[in-house]
Amino acid sequence: MAIEIKAPTFPESVADGTIATWHKQPGEQVARDELIVDIETDKVVLEVVAPADGVIESVSKGEGDTVLSGEVIGIFADGATGSVAAADAPAEAPAAETTSSEELLLSPAARKLVDEKGLDASAIPATGKGGRLTKEDVVNYLGAASAPAASPAPQSEAPSTAAPAPTMPSLDVPGQGRIEKRVPMTRLRASVARRLVSAQQNAALLTTFNEVNMKPVMDLRNQYKDLFEKKHNGTRLGFMSFFVKAAVEALKRFPAVNASIDGNDIVYHGYQDIGVAVSSDRGLVVPILRDVDGMSLADIEAGIRNYGLKARDGKLGIEDMTGGTFTISNGGVFGSLLSTPIINPPQTGILGMHKIQERPMAVNGEVVILPMMYLALSYDHRMIDGKEAVQFLVTIKELLEDPARIILDV
Repeated sequence: MAIEIKAPTFPESVADGTIATWHKQPGEQVARDELIVDIETDKVVLEVVAPADGVIESVSKGEGDTVLSGEVIGIFADGATGSVAAADAPAEAPAAETTSSEELLLSPAARKLVDEKGLDASAIPATGKGGRLTKEDVVNYLGAASAPAASPAPQSEAPSTAAPAPTMPSLDVPGQGRIEKRVPMTRLRASVARRLVSAQQNAALLTTFNEVNMKPVMDLRNQYKDLFEKKHNGTRLGFMSFFVKAAVEALKRFPAVNASIDGNDIVYHGYQDIGVAVSSDRGLVVPILRDVDGMSLADIEAGIRNYGLKARDGKLGIEDMTGGTFTISNGGVFGSLLSTPIINPPQTGILGMHKIQERPMAVNGEVVILPMMYLALSYDHRMIDGKEAVQFLVTIKELLEDPARIILDV
């Protein structure tokens, strides 16, 4: 029986998608629920699995083609038998004795990535069945190759949930002088670019700065981090949860920062859904922590870590990134000392965290070395007055410098 392979139903906010990778080719036998194709949208990569045991009969949309919500992209033959793919060959089958990337067993997605990056496929460890080189093998190889050889600078002050920065195409080709390489921009990165440019063009962006003494939070964390981790089943106490809770309290005091603009209307939100900007290998993503006012520090830390892992593995769903009333971006994990973040429309504010750095500060007439962090609040001046923005940022500073107020809600 023939079954139509259709693109998933996209949310209203997603107009179309692009065929990223066909994991199975026409004539290949597949098992029920086995991944057959990835479709990349402006926000996430959606996976389409086989509806039953059978064979891919035909494909009507190739890699790189644009597809609409629910559009037919191929035909699946339910119950049919076909050729067993190289990926399904017995593990005992001898691997190819050649070293040419054309003669090795490569999945289509892996071959495309190898060609784009100019890699030697024979140098990449293959983990697929029958010695097949998968796309994940290539991505992991690139990630390992791009890791810095030197030990990173101490960054215990920053949360460790951010995914690795995007891998750039290798241009190091010995003996070939000035090399250029052109690769297509992913839909996600193109979408982020459009939204950032739109925000700069359509919003009255302004940024205000302050600095916060992180010593009280660091002392509290050092005192209770081991007990916290034991109490909450391995969830580590980071700094991001303190910032999220401080932001929630400040948003309750200054509701304009938690509002959004919809045409000529201002929408005030009676809840705080905080977006946490995370870098993934496909671009910047902003998963949402919902109803944060009712979350504990442990809930926040667990939620951020879960999103970080899902972003790293490409498992974030559209529902994870839809909505949000305010965003926090932490450039400090990459060593940024100061920046001006761009708001995520239709939100009207974004908080930028930065690197913690020891600096000499004047305290009661004496010079004291303190761990300081610059904070930045970018906001839409159409909605938020400068006075409100400054007071909002000062509130966050005061709460962080006296973290007991966060816990006691005072």
